[in-house]
Amino acid sequence: MSKLAYEIEPLNQVLDGHEIRKEDALRLLSNFEDTSDLVFKTSEKLRDRNKGRAVSFSKKSFFNIINLCRDTCSYCTYKSEPNESKISMLSPDNVVGLARLAKKYHCTEALFVTGERPEDKYEIARKWLKQNNFSSTSEYLVHCSELVLNEGIFPHTNAGNLTKNELKELKKTNVSMGLMLESSSERLRAKGMPHEGAPSKDPVSRINVLKHAGELKIPMTTGILVGIGETLEEMIDSIFAIKKIHKKFGNIQEIILQNFHPKSDTRMSDCRTPTDLYFKMVVAMCRIIIPESNIQIPPNLSSKSYQEFLSVGINDWGGISPITSDYVNPEFSWPEIKNVEKNCEDLNFKLKARFPVYPEFLPLVNNDLSQQISLIANSENYVREDYWR
Repeated sequence: MSKLAYEIEPLNQVLDGHEIRKEDALRLLSNFEDTSDLVFKTSEKLRDRNKGRAVSFSKKSFFNIINLCRDTCSYCTYKSEPNESKISMLSPDNVVGLARLAKKYHCTEALFVTGERPEDKYEIARKWLKQNNFSSTSEYLVHCSELVLNEGIFPHTNAGNLTKNELKELKKTNVSMGLMLESSSERLRAKGMPHEGAPSKDPVSRINVLKHAGELKIPMTTGILVGIGETLEEMIDSIFAIKKIHKKFGNIQEIILQNFHPKSDTRMSDCRTPTDLYFKMVVAMCRIIIPESNIQIPPNLSSKSYQEFLSVGINDWGGISPITSDYVNPEFSWPEIKNVEKNCEDLNFKLKARFPVYPEFLPLVNNDLSQQISLIANSENYVREDYWR
């Protein structure tokens, strides 16, 4: 029995090294107003045990490669139509120019984000690809990855439901990749629900992409959107779905928990943001369900309280950019890195800059990329302080 004995036996069992059962996790979340204090203490202890008192971030530049998208999610303001002023279709020269600017600011991550297979829906996307001598967005992303690597920036691609062959090609030039599960709920695809107009948000398809990445040994970032209409059971199911993949393949390097914020130009503009208490409970339960995981919340989406999440089990802030906006959440600015560091220090945490691949997942990266990383890495395989500051 753990020295930290609680009235809630499943928490004692977790602290003793046992896995929590799904029904116990659901019971804790269902009664979060009564159980939150002990759940938070447990998650904090598990984080300290597994990750220590360090919290990481990635100094990045956001490359908004193309924001046309064949899907229409009810909460998304990232997607553009061809006639909108926010449309982005970066040329190779644009990519190189931004990479060089990122290098001047000592960024180490090039976050490549695209809409879901825009060439399937839009003639303008097909013409754009053809003008650059490519037939698909994924082919273009391979080229863009090579361009930024030549400038000393490391790519992390988030381009939706890629095929196994596309993943395999991108692995050659990406130190990690990302695909948000968002939710394992099929119900959220029904008529009138958030994913009704988004076939790529089929959870079976998304889980298959994550499995393919596991088979290819690609370090993957995934995560869950919190507060888009999921039930408590669906939330727990989603965390366990990620756990199952990681248990089989060992390649889920990070879990992002992102709190929903309504956008004025979307169908879900009148929906509410989840309460801080509920969001913190979800974060804490993720730590309890997958104790060894790297868990991130984006600090710009909880700008007034992000440091409070250090007490519920997180160990990462994700990418923070000194030069580009968050094009997915443009209304939320990135905090200044120096302020994030001070808030961490005030709570006795050490802020460390990481690469787009976590140190413990570096063995999955090919030798050429590993060698390039080693040029600016310290002995722990984080970014050297004299480089990122």
